[in-house]
Parts: sequence; C-alpha cells; structure tokens
Amino acid sequence: MPIQGKKESKQRAIKSPQTSGNTTARGALGALVTPTPELARVLGSASPLTRGDAMKRLWDYIKKHDLQDPENKRRIRADDNLRPIFDNNDSLSMFEMTAYVSRHLNKG
Repeated sequence: MPIQGKKESKQRAIKSPQTSGNTTARGALGALVTPTPELARVLGSASPLTRGDAMKRLWDYIKKHDLQDPENKRRIRADDNLRPIFDNNDSLSMFEMTAYVSRHLNKG
C-alpha cells in the first residue's frame, strides 16, 4: 500500500544485452590474425590465431628465454629471433613492443 502523498516510483524495464550482430569477433584481442614468417618463428605457428593468443605465446617465449631486463622488467631485450620484429633494436619497453608486434600481425 503506497504512502499517502508519495508517488509510486516507475520501474525501469530491464533490457537484455544486445549483440552487435558480429558474434565471431570478441573485440581486438579476439580477432583472428595471421603472423608474418618472422613472428611465426617466435610463436611456433604460422596459422591464424587470436591476437590475445599471439601475445600470450610471445610472452611465453620472452619468459622462457629470459629476455626481460633484470633491472627493469618493463624492458625486453631482443635475441636473434626478435630483432627482425623489433626493427633491429636491441631492447624496447613492453609498450613499444606491442606496436612493433602489431605490424607483424595481419588481419584475417
């Protein structure tokens, strides 16, 4: 029973989440990309994979080969396989690295 002098609040209609229609891609990390031959050598596969999987494999490679600078973990040192991807730079910050790696991931 409503209180006298008070208006009843209007209930909002609960909307169901809507999809954009494109259900195959799940944002930038879920989009399929094909690595270049240089990056495929590091990732271990030339077949299309998601951007998130590509970055995960790259970080696995970096950690396996101990390529993080011990004094500054945000710097990545290039070995012979990473140097072509890093445009012959000896080391990059992890933020710069993503820009260089993106050049080696082709859409589709």
